Amino acid sequence: MGGSTEGGAVLVADPDEEGRRQVTRELTAAGFSVLEAASGQEALELARRQPLGLVILEVPLGEISGYEVCRTLREDAGDDVPVMFLSAVRRESYDQVAGFAMGADDYVVKPYSVDELLARVRRLLERRRLAPPPALSRLTPREREVLQLLTDGLSAKEIAERLVISAKTVGTHIEHILTKLDAKSRVQAVTIAFREGLTAAPVPADEGTSGSPVRAVS
Repeated sequence: MGGSTEGGAVLVADPDEEGRRQVTRELTAAGFSVLEAASGQEALELARRQPLGLVILEVPLGEISGYEVCRTLREDAGDDVPVMFLSAVRRESYDQVAGFAMGADDYVVKPYSVDELLARVRRLLERRRLAPPPALSRLTPREREVLQLLTDGLSAKEIAERLVISAKTVGTHIEHILTKLDAKSRVQAVTIAFREGLTAAPVPADEGTSGSPVRAVS
């Protein structure tokens, strides 16, 4: 049974280069696309730059621990991205309890069976794939376009300039997007958009009371 990373790559964060490379080799051989991070800061930067299918964390990760990375991912993206701890250092039951308390989906200690690790990875990715889709259909055409531009990395000001509408109108659209997708942040909304393969489509003028575009406020 091969791997699948349609929802994004697997991120492996571990300061131990050899241990990190070993996990990467095992996942790559199973067909997964893998990214590597040597610190908690690097892991968060990668998670915020692109969609991820799964995050695998060691607990000690420099200045930002794996626990803190997990907590931050949950704040940014909710439950959309599965998180697994894979630790050679924190192996006690209370370490695992702490990981689950931070929002982890699984906790594996080293040494581990490769077959078991791959089975757990596939289970988490399959569970994510089968999760009920967000209510993207509830978004208006303009909201979908704003969300697409957010996924392209544009700021609210840049979106306003691109769509020739006011920054206040963009802010209103973003508020509606977060509410309709039940997202806690823009990062989580973008994660949902990536997961669902949202693509931009031409839309008419902004949905205002006049039916005509609102000039951007400088």
